[in-house]
Amino acid sequence: MNIKQLAAEKAVDWVEDGMMVGLGTGSTAVYAIRKLGERVQQGLHIKAVATSVESEKLAKEMSIPIIPFAEVGQIDLTIDGADEVDPDLNLIKGGGGALLREKIVAARSRQVMIVAGDNKVVKRLGAFPLPVEVVTFAHEWTIEKLASMGCTPVLRKTESGEVFVTDNGNYTVDCHFKEILNPARMHRQLNDIPGVVDNGLFIGMASTAVIAYNSGTIEILRAGK
Repeated sequence: MNIKQLAAEKAVDWVEDGMMVGLGTGSTAVYAIRKLGERVQQGLHIKAVATSVESEKLAKEMSIPIIPFAEVGQIDLTIDGADEVDPDLNLIKGGGGALLREKIVAARSRQVMIVAGDNKVVKRLGAFPLPVEVVTFAHEWTIEKLASMGCTPVLRKTESGEVFVTDNGNYTVDCHFKEILNPARMHRQLNDIPGVVDNGLFIGMASTAVIAYNSGTIEILRAGK
């Protein structure tokens, strides 16, 4: 079992009968969805919403009941991965291409639990390129503005060389900053740019992080501690 799987399956232990659960997106979240599906098949009663078409498809394959967003009041717990986690549990997310939907679901959640290997824990955010979701209209101008903020912006493409399109029909620009000294200020500055839909900085949204190590040990990090 790899460390991503170890962290993801541990996080599923927090899911209780009757919960409304948010399902994240990405390689780590896949392990959580599969484990949650096993528990559902063993008799766990939950309802869920997904942060991407891909995660929703997997959830349905695993017999996890997916509920229309219009019928959801509050999400009890969202389990998701992250590309970077700092000591304050601020995050960089979006490597899996679903940052906007992930942020919408996280904002509706009482608890956001991040699952990751210890290689994702950093002292300062920014080594991982920061994903920024932008509208397709005049995206070249938006990219120029992003570059003026001191990063090297790269329009994300698929393995076949085509421009990657999110589930929302937008583009993703991966911004290479190397380090982000003030994540909260950077978040505001990016979202003030016309053409930017949202960015992969998740500030003060995670309540807990389940971190797995190659030794097989698990560390639980909590916001504000």
